[in-house]
Amino acid sequence: MNLGIKYLSLALILFIWIGFASGCQVQTSSAEANKQQPKLIPVKTVSVVSEDIEQTTVQPATVHAFHEVEIRPKVTGYVYEVLVDIGDAVEKGDTLATVDVPEMGKQRDVINARILKYQTVEKQADAGIDLAKADVVSAEARLAQTKSQLNQVEASLAAQEAEFARTQDLVNSQSIERRLLDEARKKRDSVLASREATRSAISSSEADINVAKAKLASAVADLTTAKAETKIALGQLAEIDVLIGYATLKAPFKGVITQRSVDPGTLVREADNSGSNKPLFMVSQNSKVRVHVNVPETDAVSVNQGDAITLSFPFFANEKPITGEVTRTSNSLDPSTRTMLVESVFENSDGKLLPGMFGQAAIKTSTKIAAKMLPARAVRFDESGNAYVYALDEAETVSVIAVTTGLDNGNTIEIVAGVETNQRVIDTHLRRFTDGEKVTVLTE
Repeated sequence: MNLGIKYLSLALILFIWIGFASGCQVQTSSAEANKQQPKLIPVKTVSVVSEDIEQTTVQPATVHAFHEVEIRPKVTGYVYEVLVDIGDAVEKGDTLATVDVPEMGKQRDVINARILKYQTVEKQADAGIDLAKADVVSAEARLAQTKSQLNQVEASLAAQEAEFARTQDLVNSQSIERRLLDEARKKRDSVLASREATRSAISSSEADINVAKAKLASAVADLTTAKAETKIALGQLAEIDVLIGYATLKAPFKGVITQRSVDPGTLVREADNSGSNKPLFMVSQNSKVRVHVNVPETDAVSVNQGDAITLSFPFFANEKPITGEVTRTSNSLDPSTRTMLVESVFENSDGKLLPGMFGQAAIKTSTKIAAKMLPARAVRFDESGNAYVYALDEAETVSVIAVTTGLDNGNTIEIVAGVETNQRVIDTHLRRFTDGEKVTVLTE
């Protein structure tokens, strides 16, 4: 009995051991199968989409004074007084310096004396005109008187002719003596002679009138000449006054003296046409400033007047960027740089912006373009800064594709080249993937 129980116990133990060994073998085979088929990495994907975006060009910018002018001398002389220095604020018309030009003062005195002389000649010519006019009037009066006398002589002659005819008839009829006819003839001849004398007097008076009129014309010509000479002298006086005015150097507008290179006693010379002489002063108007941006040829065609512009300066890092708009463009490219000059005017009443400052300008153009966009988190960059994405095909196989990026607004990045619209790429993920690797796509 005990022996049967013993054999039964051994059989049971053997059965349990065989079952345990079989179970271990099944588990080992399952583990090996799992090793041969690794688990796929779950990922989320995003697609390349086409969007209309506002084109932005970011370029270096330089600040310039709104107005800036070099003050050069127009006359030659010694500087008498300097009234301003570097950094001084000036108003339009303020005197900056004066140049001593005594020789011009002497020339002015000579011209004034010449003007006085010509004005005296004018008065003489004017008096000559009055005298000539009086002579004309007098000659015309004598002519009128002589013509009146001629009329009287003509009347007397007519009477004497009638008397002579009547006397001749009486003599022919022997009614009176012949000597009375001789007396009548003498009286008639006397009146005839008087008529001829009167006619000669008329001719003489007419000649006197012509002479008086000629003298009048001459006097008028003398006056015209004298006035012309006076006008010329007055012009010379005005010219010398202008030159003397140039001896006082004045500010052409409200601004700041940014350069001074002259001292009292300095000999300055009239600036030549080449502008080779060193300027005495430089005046800048900084209440408004011009910001110049050179836009490359690729972006120039998209920039227009009124486009938004944002300025940032490295030395104003903790301040908000300055915003404005494009004031004007040159509408042409510089052949040497292939860039177009863009200008924007900014108010600068606080004097914060100084001419010569260098910063960065972002011009947001009014032209919208279709661009391929991806979320910024889906674009990776290698150690050299080259961009790439993990693209997926229909079989969920990874392809590492290098891409060229464009506009980056912090949230999305423009993909210029490398992938096409609707291409699926792996969204943000901590793992690095390799070409040909299989993944599983998680659905939302």
